[in-house]
Amino acid sequence: MTYTLEKVQVQIIDEIQQSLKRCMEQGLLDLPELPVIELETPREKQFGDFSTNIAMQLPKITKKAPRFIAETIVGQFDKSNTKVASVTIAGPGFINFTLEEDWIYGILQDVKHLGAGYGKTKLGAGKKANVEFISANPTGPMHMGNARGGAIGDGMSQVLSWAGYEVVKEFYINDAGNQIEKFGQSLEARYLQINGVEVEFPEDGYKGEDITIHMNEFTKKHKDKYVDYDSRERREVLIAYALEKNINKIKQDLKSYGIEYDVWFHESSLHEENAVLAVVEELTQRGHTYEKDGATWFKATEFGCDKDDVLIRNNDIPTYFAADIAYHVNKLRARKFDWAINVWGADHHGHVARVKAALDAIGLSGDQLDVILMQLVRLVRKGETARMSKRQGNMVTLSDLIEEVGRDAARFFFNLRAPESHFDFDLDLAVEQSNENPVFYVQYAHARICSILRQMEEDLSKVELDYTLLKEKEERELIRILAELPVEIDAAVEKMDPSKITRYAMDVASGFHTFYNACRVRTDDMPLMKARVELVRSVQRVLKNVTTILGIEAPERM
Repeated sequence: MTYTLEKVQVQIIDEIQQSLKRCMEQGLLDLPELPVIELETPREKQFGDFSTNIAMQLPKITKKAPRFIAETIVGQFDKSNTKVASVTIAGPGFINFTLEEDWIYGILQDVKHLGAGYGKTKLGAGKKANVEFISANPTGPMHMGNARGGAIGDGMSQVLSWAGYEVVKEFYINDAGNQIEKFGQSLEARYLQINGVEVEFPEDGYKGEDITIHMNEFTKKHKDKYVDYDSRERREVLIAYALEKNINKIKQDLKSYGIEYDVWFHESSLHEENAVLAVVEELTQRGHTYEKDGATWFKATEFGCDKDDVLIRNNDIPTYFAADIAYHVNKLRARKFDWAINVWGADHHGHVARVKAALDAIGLSGDQLDVILMQLVRLVRKGETARMSKRQGNMVTLSDLIEEVGRDAARFFFNLRAPESHFDFDLDLAVEQSNENPVFYVQYAHARICSILRQMEEDLSKVELDYTLLKEKEERELIRILAELPVEIDAAVEKMDPSKITRYAMDVASGFHTFYNACRVRTDDMPLMKARVELVRSVQRVLKNVTTILGIEAPERM
């Protein structure tokens, strides 16, 4: 039997719970129920492999001191059911666990046996998860915020899939509402101007060069055919033409970014199917709306929100908020997703609580919706804010960024920090071929391994494989890092933070480089050489799995 880190942790947690049960049965501790047990990895090696602070969480309930609780738990702990070698108590009541020497070698057996599946877990148990991200306004090109949202959303989709969820990646096309009206007015003004009609351009219209390009191309194809059309009909034709162009460009850019969606969901379909008005009507029937100033409002404050929100304006047009509720009802009720995850900009913070409240109000559960709020990123070159796009004025587009630094660097850098963190994207560092560049550092580790394995001339097929020969601290530390992958996958899901996998990739690369500088792979000791070659192969496999999750290449040569 092999022992992954996850199995070892489960064994320890189970035995702590059994210890608490025995304490309760013997009257040593009075607890109404078993508490949730969590393990942490101590920063200092002298405190063992794992630690729990459960004894510090129980004094109020048990009326006992933390140290007494820790000693009582340890006194009932049966090591024979685990891979624990020793249990100690530190400070006011931390319980530390040191594992047996041989547990770690089972990790290499798991990596070899599971191969491309190593790291996958059963956390999701086949539940359906919908991840909606980017959902860029289709009235123009994608920008930097979309680029970060793409890396986060695709990374989140991958870790969910690796954690055993059935994942659907979705792009929500905002092809209804005020922005489409403004888009149509902008297209119409440019079309008429190009065809010699003197009209003023809308003051709040879209002034990007892409509007002019679209209408020049449209005019080449259709001439002045639509000049005499009714304005509403003309705008519908122009919107349909330009939206198709923009959406195709979005799909093209995303493909070059390594992202392909399962579903492209049109907001307009909600209005066409009367789903938005139906949701408002249902909320009204449930008593959660009221009329004020000619508008229909949702009683969000009754669900703990800071303010109520408008569902239907006084001109009888539904708000974006109403459409958003209908969209999430479609996900959770009609399409029966267990979990909806959205990646939004941090400026949507107040909107999140109101959408979750509306789901509660309509008979679903707001807990089925989670939103990853991401901060913007500042592009810097030589320490100063960078401007890259001459075509788009101050806008930096996704295609500009990929052209400058490449797909891998863009995706890796956008996932270097937790989504809620601000950070500077260093354009110079992203293209630098040095260990200071984190994506180069990780990819170079994989390429270096491939080079090592290509140069191995010795025939080791008849040499017995004995992992226990790997006794050096650098070897054991590297194996320990490999053991963390399944745990990191689950942690990335639970914290909704795919940057954990990016940082893990850097840890694997660092552990490998440290090992390689300290331990010769090619040696006269053939059994030891075989064990080290297999360790190197395990690192190669894990790096390949991790880069797959991150959506970047694992090059064999650099």
